[in-house]
Amino acid sequence: MPISHHYADINGVSLHYVEAACHQPKNNTQTLIFLHGFPEYWGTWQAQIAHFREHYRVIVPDLMGYNLSDKPESQEAYSVPNLIALYAQFVATISPNAPVNLIAHDWGGAIAWPLAAFHPQLFNKLVILNAAHPSTFTREMATNPQQRQKSAYIHQLVADDGVEFVQNNDFAMLKEMLFSGMHDTQFSERQQAEYVRAWKQPGAVNGMLQYYRAMPQLPPEDRQNATKAYSLKIPNIRIATPTLVLWGEQDEAFVTGILEGIEQYVPDCRIQRFSDATHWLHHEKPNEVNASIAQFLAE
Repeated sequence: MPISHHYADINGVSLHYVEAACHQPKNNTQTLIFLHGFPEYWGTWQAQIAHFREHYRVIVPDLMGYNLSDKPESQEAYSVPNLIALYAQFVATISPNAPVNLIAHDWGGAIAWPLAAFHPQLFNKLVILNAAHPSTFTREMATNPQQRQKSAYIHQLVADDGVEFVQNNDFAMLKEMLFSGMHDTQFSERQQAEYVRAWKQPGAVNGMLQYYRAMPQLPPEDRQNATKAYSLKIPNIRIATPTLVLWGEQDEAFVTGILEGIEQYVPDCRIQRFSDATHWLHHEKPNEVNASIAQFLAE
């Protein structure tokens, strides 16, 4: 049974999403929503779609700004409050009569954390893959020079020539990040071409970078003062939804202590670490990731 493509008009923004109907539907078939990160699109979850459609209804959008979804030019559209409102309405539209299970990676996870915090009624369970909780991430950005150093690449993305930087040499930067940044994982030529096609959608690179321009924890650009702590208000993002965090420990974007103290904000949280996986663990270890998610959802 093929997946189907749809568009949802959410607060004036058209969000493209794919739906994989459940192979073995029941009266109480649950819905799973997957949110991708930078620099991906809905296709990043193909291994999960194929696995979970056996017993679940699977919904996978292109984030706003990406691929076939609308790409507002206003930076304000990508502010955290607007993102929360947008995706809360999307979830309510997709599943108006029952809560869903939310699985998210990278920027999708950065959205999912506050989304679950402020709209708990929409969710049964939350699964996060290598996306730092906003409270612990803000803490590390404010106090840990190593985290600020790891996040320094963001300045290239938010610079005036950020779009040109990303597009340069046929998206060499994105290809290096994604295709060459994984362990023992090969993208087929077709898969690579699909990613490039998504990046070439009109306005897509600018839309993807808007998330970084609007983020509240940008590190100091003054490298001479990068070792000094700087003032950031740590948000109190508390989540009551049962949560599973799957974490590739060789993630180059986050310090190893980024998960420390997370139980202060997410009391019902379990963490599964993959010592030999990177930021891209859903590509590197799809079977293990699928098994962990399936077990968590079945409990």
